[in-house]
Amino acid sequence: MRPLAMLLIAASLGLAGCMSEIAQRDGGIATYDAIKAAQADCAAKGRVFRLKNGGDAQYLEDYACEKK
Repeated sequence: MRPLAMLLIAASLGLAGCMSEIAQRDGGIATYDAIKAAQADCAAKGRVFRLKNGGDAQYLEDYACEKK
């Protein structure tokens, strides 16, 4: 596998792990504190935390950390 592909896979898994930690802590519910923590983690990576198209704002799994 190419080094760039491996790096992208590792970064994706790291982000998924971070979001999983936040989601587990609050039971997957998008509380104020959970969204604030997820936004901070996302911003630290130079990205934006947004609700997915068609997502339910009550659940953290319906949000994504996307490129600006």
